[in-house]
Amino acid sequence: MEDAKHFTDDEGKETSSGSSLRSASELSPSPDGVFGKRVWRKMDLCLLPVVTMFYFLSFLDRANIGNARVAGLQKDLKMTNYQYSIAITITYVPYIVAELPSNLLLKIVGPNLMLPTMLTIWGIITTLQGVVKSYNGLLACRFFLGLFEGGVFPGLVFYLSFFYPRQQLQWRISAFFSAASVSGAFSGLLAFGIVNMDGIGGRPGWAWVFILEGLFTFLFGLSSFVLLPRSPAHARFLTQTQKDYVVSKLKEDGSTEKSEKADGFSWVEVGRAFALPQVWMLAVLFFFAGTILYGMAFFTPSIVQTLGYTSKRAQLMSVPPFAAAFFLTMVGAYISDRYRCRGLVSIFSCILCVIGFAMFLKSKNHRIQYASLFFSIPGTYLSAPTLSTWSANNAAPHTRRGTAIAIGFIMTNSGGILATWLLGALSPAPSYTLATRILLAFSVLMVAISALNIWYLWDQNKKKAEIRKTTTIDQESPGLGDRSAWFIYAL
Repeated sequence: MEDAKHFTDDEGKETSSGSSLRSASELSPSPDGVFGKRVWRKMDLCLLPVVTMFYFLSFLDRANIGNARVAGLQKDLKMTNYQYSIAITITYVPYIVAELPSNLLLKIVGPNLMLPTMLTIWGIITTLQGVVKSYNGLLACRFFLGLFEGGVFPGLVFYLSFFYPRQQLQWRISAFFSAASVSGAFSGLLAFGIVNMDGIGGRPGWAWVFILEGLFTFLFGLSSFVLLPRSPAHARFLTQTQKDYVVSKLKEDGSTEKSEKADGFSWVEVGRAFALPQVWMLAVLFFFAGTILYGMAFFTPSIVQTLGYTSKRAQLMSVPPFAAAFFLTMVGAYISDRYRCRGLVSIFSCILCVIGFAMFLKSKNHRIQYASLFFSIPGTYLSAPTLSTWSANNAAPHTRRGTAIAIGFIMTNSGGILATWLLGALSPAPSYTLATRILLAFSVLMVAISALNIWYLWDQNKKKAEIRKTTTIDQESPGLGDRSAWFIYAL
């Protein structure tokens, strides 16, 4: 017989549990008990820094072409604005293609192997961008960068859903997504310093941006093979009792199915994800959000430069709006998790974008246009993790959830293609009039669609509550996932 395991409850007294099959409510009097807090804190300390660094490097290595452009990349490779847009666009094509297969393979291959492999390879490719001598060489690097980075963000969201209950997820997703806003700020600071290496080794300053950042990514990728656990049950930093607690909490929450078989891979579940109305409402939101997000990520240094700043000064002036985005993202995540209001936070973030783009469009004063970035950039950087969590919260089991997340990010990066052409070729500097009007319209539509999704999920929860009055969970068909009457959608 299995030995009894011990943990500490709210009162600080020892309690025993005899089996990992017990529910989380049996393991701890409340999810906020002393034992529970200790477990989640340990998970946060051991897991989140690694995941955050993954996304920080992903966003840094993808978006640093904007800093390299301001530092002379476009001039040295004799690229037109049209060719620059092509170089960014070609990143997204394999990026989009890779997202769904990557998420489906993640659970089969194991995130502890797949994610570090992708990180290591794209670190090599980022470094190679610093030695290209021609436009065609840059295109080749951007294509393979997109291929190996494509599964990172949806993969990380999916990965964290293996470890945390749904209502604890957004703060964790925001913690690693905040790395995007930090990378936006850090990229400007880093580029400001690195471009001063111009001429060292016979290479221009923009080349060193790629080389140094790529080498760090490569080295971290190698180290991450020993840092990422496959699942809570494989987390070496947790005791067996703590592993049992986490697994039980996930099953109680509905984040996993009751049996391993139900949570295994299934093509049927892939198809069911495509039939969920909430997935498609969120897909439209992801497309709009992706257009805004990548527009800001790739073109903020160029936008700031058009406001009258020198190349080096523009790198520095792009930092403060991203720093503000980091702060707002974390505050918004806390509110979203604490009050379970994904949709309302999404609406708030979109309203900030509406204000920012309206300011930029209507004013010709450079100070006001710069101030507008403190609304549009924090707004879109708050929106992205909110939508990601909303998507992960409302699809189950694992294959259905992984597919839903991948659909969202396919749409996000499709929006990135549109952003590339809007701000790169179709609506050129300094006014960006057409682009600003479209991004403003997208922001308004996001408010409306977020409200519609809230209403739909609320209505579904209401219908499920009626079903629960007349039946029991044992009478329900197995394998329903999020369609179960006992699976409550996150609003």
